[in-house]
Amino acid sequence: MTEPSPQPATRETLLARLNTLEIDYIEYTHPAVFTVAEAKDRRGELPGVHCKSLFLKAKGGRLFLLVCLEWRRMDMSALADLLPSRRLSFGQPALLLEKLGVTPGSVTPFGAINDNGPEEERVTVVLDKQMLEATQVNYHPLINTATIGLSPEDLQRFLVDCDHLPLILDLDAATQK
Repeated sequence: MTEPSPQPATRETLLARLNTLEIDYIEYTHPAVFTVAEAKDRRGELPGVHCKSLFLKAKGGRLFLLVCLEWRRMDMSALADLLPSRRLSFGQPALLLEKLGVTPGSVTPFGAINDNGPEEERVTVVLDKQMLEATQVNYHPLINTATIGLSPEDLQRFLVDCDHLPLILDLDAATQK
C-alpha cells in the first residue's frame, strides 16, 4: 500500500513561510479571477507590476513555470529555443495540481512550496528579467481570491528557500509583436 501524498500548502502555510523568512508583503483580497482580463477588471488599483504564470510541459516531459509580465504574449517556439527545450505545451490541470498544488486560475510562483520531489523532477521556474526590475511584483497566494505584493528580491529568496533557483531570462525575443 502506498502512502497518501501530503496535502499541498495552503494560503495560510504560505503566509507563515513568508513570515518565517521575514519577507515583507502586502496581501490584497478581491473576487476570484481566472484570467488576466478578469484580474484587470477586478483587482482595482494595486501598486506594482502584475504578472502571469504559465505552467508548461516540454516534449520529453520537462516542466517549466514561466512567470512574466501580464501583457506578454509568448511565442511558444521562440520560448522553447530560449529555454532550450523542445516543443512546449500547457501542462494539464492534474499535473499542475500534483506538482505545484494549485488549480488553473491560481498558478503562481509560490507553488514552488509544493514541488518537493527529486531535484531532476522539479519544475524549473523561469522569471522574466524585465519583471524583476519593478519595485513590487504581484502574484496569487495559492488561491485566486487574493494577491500578494512583494519585492522581486524577496520572491527570489522565497524560491531559493524552496530549493528552486530560478532561471532569469530576457523574454523580449519570445514575446509576440
